[in-house]
Amino acid sequence: MKIFVTGVNGFIGSHFLEMALAKTDWEIQGFDLSDSNIKQFLANPRFQMKTGDIFKEEDWLYEQIKQCDVLLPLIGIARPAYYIEKPFWTFELDFEQNLKLVKKCAEYGKRVIFPSTSEVYGIPDPNNNIMDEDKSNLTLGPISQSRWIYSCSKQMMDRVIFALGQERGLKFSLFRPFNWVGPRLDSFKEAAEHKGRTITQFIYDVLYTGKITLVNGGMQRRSFTWVGDGVEALIAIINNKDNQAEGQIFNIGNPANNYSIKEMAQIVVDEMKKFPCFREKAEKVEFVIENSDSYYGKNYADVQDRLPSVKKLEERLGWKPKTTLQDAIYYTLQWYEKELNK
Repeated sequence: MKIFVTGVNGFIGSHFLEMALAKTDWEIQGFDLSDSNIKQFLANPRFQMKTGDIFKEEDWLYEQIKQCDVLLPLIGIARPAYYIEKPFWTFELDFEQNLKLVKKCAEYGKRVIFPSTSEVYGIPDPNNNIMDEDKSNLTLGPISQSRWIYSCSKQMMDRVIFALGQERGLKFSLFRPFNWVGPRLDSFKEAAEHKGRTITQFIYDVLYTGKITLVNGGMQRRSFTWVGDGVEALIAIINNKDNQAEGQIFNIGNPANNYSIKEMAQIVVDEMKKFPCFREKAEKVEFVIENSDSYYGKNYADVQDRLPSVKKLEERLGWKPKTTLQDAIYYTLQWYEKELNK
């Protein structure tokens, strides 16, 4: 099987590439702006890489879709700091650029595995925070809150893909990651600009600022998922045993790892104390509370809790998450220990 992966250098893309080369016989064609995260795989005969800009390589992209069996389009904006600052760019990248590729999949008879997001669920029903792929309503906030353009763009792609499946026979599966964490989630440069996501931001803050900022007190809860568990689920979806993934939406999350941001920050600090190179700074770190308006800007909005149902993925493909948040953070810190000592 030949997989065409756009965004292969990103967080999910680089981990998918690593596991797919190790555990499958797939041939992979990658595309991204850079190959900084995947240089160790460039010599692999089953991997080909092209660096370029998705806005400028239309003809080449279409040709790769013709030649592949499966498209995995991972290019997109997934950081709150970015889709709050640049909402229109988020729409252009997450919706417009992916739409043209998905339409070509329908035209050429190719299968697409599209990365939706837990954000499409929007604001959960206060009486039911469990997100079900086929039953939960998708309720978004007001237009003045820029956060929701990311969710809206992804949700519209989900609906377009379903429509293309209905009208033009597009073969597809959708997956919704719930707060995947691990190495390469964000760079320390992004964290220095307050643009990192939780775990990267907190590790950076311990090492370089001495203060962990809890936006609005950190009472928001999330269901954190080790990226290795998530990629195993993604590979199972692509394998599509007995056609059980065809035309389906799958949450990929870990309900057992449902913690508040404040609790997660404390786990990061506790795990950092286990490493001699991090211990001193972890023991001295302070926790401070900051209002979301001053941290992100006035167009920010937040969600208090989302808990994924993963029953469908277990029943159809036999997948269950297995890594605790403590272990996920420890594995991530092991990676940072090696990187910072290079």
